[in-house]
Amino acid sequence: GGYGGYGYQDMMEYSYDPNQVFEMIGASIGYGKRLEWPDDYFQIMAELGYQRYNLKNWSWNQFPFQTGSSNSVTLGLTLQRNSIDNPIYTRLGSQFTLSVSATPPFSLFDNINYSKMAYSDPAKYTWNEYHKWKLKVRTYTPLAPLTVKRTPVVATRVEFGFLGYYNKYKQTPFETFDMGGDGMSGYSSSFATENVALRGYDNNSIIQQGRAYTRLGLELRYPLILEPNSTIYALGFVEAGNAWYNLNDFNPFDLKRSAGVGARIFLPMIGLMGIDWAYGFDPIRGSRTNSGSQFHFIIGQEF
Repeated sequence: GGYGGYGYQDMMEYSYDPNQVFEMIGASIGYGKRLEWPDDYFQIMAELGYQRYNLKNWSWNQFPFQTGSSNSVTLGLTLQRNSIDNPIYTRLGSQFTLSVSATPPFSLFDNINYSKMAYSDPAKYTWNEYHKWKLKVRTYTPLAPLTVKRTPVVATRVEFGFLGYYNKYKQTPFETFDMGGDGMSGYSSSFATENVALRGYDNNSIIQQGRAYTRLGLELRYPLILEPNSTIYALGFVEAGNAWYNLNDFNPFDLKRSAGVGARIFLPMIGLMGIDWAYGFDPIRGSRTNSGSQFHFIIGQEF
């Protein structure tokens, strides 16, 4: 069977100056269906969405205009497979998600020459254009028989993301990737960009408003407490990733590396919390020194 749903989002952000306003208003409707082929773990989802961005004297982010409005009409498709045995302390299984979200190619039929419009002209972005692709794969492998209560687990992560365009003179300033840190900022703090974590580096320090990224990770987890009223586990990890402003610059071998240790605690009344210490081995943004020691705090879902 399938399921349907709709959502509505209204978010307004003010800087310290009340005359500076960033507002996002959106709505979406979706439908999902569990598949029986190739196996029962697959499901497919479709979503039709609308998003409006209103800016007034907004100078905090690197958007091309400070005052104006922009609209996005998107169709999204997601293919997902989830076979994990437990969402809190996963011992076995995998998660696979392939998604694409795309707007209509307005510039192909609106008869406007965008190459002659200024980069900062708000009229250029009245209707956003993009196609956004994301692939995320996570696997969980137990290092002991599942009959052992405290089963150590190796968790792996592979992620890719691309933000494409139909017209190189009309590239959207929204829905880009910010990379670095704990990835917990979410859309609201980054103002219409998507945060991608990379521990061992400051939040958003690797890139802001990138159009391609990759992230790889390997984690060893060991459970300390596995009880109905609390779950605590320790972990050690290595990570690597990077992001680029242009799709043509994408290089999966040019990665920023890090390693560290951490802990997670899950309490039913509070949810997931955690702390990581990580060391970034590479310099960023022209620095001559590596990123070095960083602490990251996690509240809620990990990104």
